[in-house]
Amino acid sequence: MPQPVEFSVWAPLPERVRLSLDGQVHDMQRDDAGWWRVTAPAEPESDYGFLLDDTEPARPDPRSRRQPDGVHGLSRRYDPSSYSWGDRAWTGRPLAGGVVYELHVGTFTREGTFDAVVRNLDHLVDLGVDFIELLPVNGFNGTHNWGYDGVAWYAVQETYGGPAGYQRLVDACHQRGIGVIQDVVYNHLGPSGNYLPEFFPIFAEGGANSWGNSINLAGPDSDEVRRYIIDNALMWLRDMHVDGLRLDAVHALVDERATHVLEEMAQEVEKLSVAEGRPLTLIAESDLNDPGMVTPRVAGGKGLDAQWSDDFHHSLHTQLTGEGQGYYADFAAGGLGGLAKVLTGAYFHAGDWSSFRRRHHGRPVDTNALPGWKFVGYLQDHDQIGNRAVGDRISATLSPGLLGVGATLVLTSPFTPMLFMGEEWGASTPWQFFTSHPEPELGKATAEGRIGEFAEHGWDAEVVPDPQDPETFTRSKLDWAELTEEPHAHVLAVHKALIALRRAHPDLVDPDLTAVAVSWDDADRWLVVRRGSLRVVANLSDSPREIDLDVDADEVLFASGEMPTLDGGVVTLPAESAAVLSTRR
Repeated sequence: MPQPVEFSVWAPLPERVRLSLDGQVHDMQRDDAGWWRVTAPAEPESDYGFLLDDTEPARPDPRSRRQPDGVHGLSRRYDPSSYSWGDRAWTGRPLAGGVVYELHVGTFTREGTFDAVVRNLDHLVDLGVDFIELLPVNGFNGTHNWGYDGVAWYAVQETYGGPAGYQRLVDACHQRGIGVIQDVVYNHLGPSGNYLPEFFPIFAEGGANSWGNSINLAGPDSDEVRRYIIDNALMWLRDMHVDGLRLDAVHALVDERATHVLEEMAQEVEKLSVAEGRPLTLIAESDLNDPGMVTPRVAGGKGLDAQWSDDFHHSLHTQLTGEGQGYYADFAAGGLGGLAKVLTGAYFHAGDWSSFRRRHHGRPVDTNALPGWKFVGYLQDHDQIGNRAVGDRISATLSPGLLGVGATLVLTSPFTPMLFMGEEWGASTPWQFFTSHPEPELGKATAEGRIGEFAEHGWDAEVVPDPQDPETFTRSKLDWAELTEEPHAHVLAVHKALIALRRAHPDLVDPDLTAVAVSWDDADRWLVVRRGSLRVVANLSDSPREIDLDVDADEVLFASGEMPTLDGGVVTLPAESAAVLSTRR
């Protein structure tokens, strides 16, 4: 039986708003703040939308929890509390000491659904990761894309399994001891299905970023826009039991207020964490190299918990591959010393000259105040693979030996390590840029823009795959049959062993950056990282290297390839290999 339900929507722009509910139209009343409300009889899964002035058809709810017919269709009521959770024993997990695994739901499995991810969770448990980080899953137009073209921020993409499927995935992760971090995008909206400007001033006047108009965070009526963003963050953490959020490109959030929206969000998430009785984590993707992003609010920072470290990626990538084009130039020129700088100070650009930006960039990290776990370090992620012309993984370039070196330096670093799906076995499948825009003109513009972007950076336009070609999406799906084949099985064994080693040796999760010391030789291509009583040694050259340590080594705890030989304070390391050694104190 239908029950009386209050429907409300913030819409200060239209002069008239009516509710379309299961084919019936109801007038709504406006208050002084621009909220429209009406109480009408509705079923638990009634379809509804809002008629704005004389516009047809009805628009979906800006806070819609379900869009069963896509982002252009009507909204459907969904009560997240109707799900029966089985994770009552889950008390959460702090980011510190954890290992993160980034995955895209649509390409992690052939089926591309939440339930299919659940069927592969045992692999992640066996691997030893502590968190999965899901690329954006909120509603977007079409059947598949990376997720950064979302427009229905409160809804979960139906092609993945909708909100109920999402809850099943989070529940299953928690029951296996895995936390869930959700990637969310608050800096722009996608090009198709964005009806928010018809309801309220979502965009700032005259502001723009790389992806379109800037979000209205400080202009007229921005109080409710900020509320719209922060309520969305709280929704994922509270209603969907998510453990953390990765905030996309926060440098594109232009906020001129005294209290930045990120600080406001951090404060409210902290309150929710206390109420929920479990850790809730906010991770920024930031291009600013500003340690204030992850400095606690009591110390004058924005109070986010962690941030991605592209500097670590760029330093490690250039030293393993030899690439030096574009924004890689400074990192390549920095040599192994540049990598050492990042391992001990988190940033490469810490107030010095950036040739790519043609200006000075960043500021130093106070390593006495900020622990290393606040920086997420990785050798691969969705951007650093997918934004290459053909979406080639680093496994397409490096030997299995150098893959092992890269894995060793990531998983023994003082940072929070992150793997991108398939990296743990050196997947041979690419991860390309794919879209499914139903509008032909939008699909064409996307493809042409992609080709033009790569042409500017010297890539051959002929090799850039068409994002709209369904094969571009299909070939980006993981091939799980590779796990038992060589060299994939060996690469997988290396990653498992390194994650197990992190858990067994507290020195490898010690976040004190002041305790990290690095020695290196650019000519002979070797690096030694001091991690407490342990020494991480890496040989990036194609010949064996004899390396003098600062202390006598007594045992090889891990070797990525052939075993090195020890002779007191000297280790002979095979070509393209790495090892972790215990030492005599």
